[in-house]
Amino acid sequence: MAADAFIDLLNAQIGNEFAAHQQYVACAIYFDQLTMPQTAQLFFDQAVEERNHAMMMVRYLLDADALVTIPGIPAPITDFPDVVAPVALALDQEKRVTEQINRLTAVARQEMDFASDQFMQWFIKEQVEEVSKMSDLLAIVKRSTHDLETIEDYVLREVKGESADPTAPSIAGA
Repeated sequence: MAADAFIDLLNAQIGNEFAAHQQYVACAIYFDQLTMPQTAQLFFDQAVEERNHAMMMVRYLLDADALVTIPGIPAPITDFPDVVAPVALALDQEKRVTEQINRLTAVARQEMDFASDQFMQWFIKEQVEEVSKMSDLLAIVKRSTHDLETIEDYVLREVKGESADPTAPSIAGA
């Protein structure tokens, strides 16, 4: 059985992941409206990934016979002054999620909840990749603020879709 403190934090994290999903959808819509289909698709894909993270956490709690509570989430930011703002927001969001994942891992270890600690290891690896991806994209967007084609070319050339990871936790409902 997962530790109560971990269960409480993981339920809160499910809400954080769904909020990240909504925020990425808002970013994707912004880029789609600018006729930046590559960048829009990147953010739509990120949205699906965040939703899947939430559902992995749901599956873990169900498998651990723990209570699952889906918290409400705040509305996403939908108004951006320029192409830099949604990417900067995404990077800040990924850094915040990294802190949240690290906190979950620390609580699992403090509670000697080794199964939950092991579950969190995949998310730690995932966050390194996500912060790196958004950090690189932000550097390109800042350099190319007025050259949307350069941004689109970069995303098409450098941002690859993720292949199925056999080490990923199971997704509830999949």
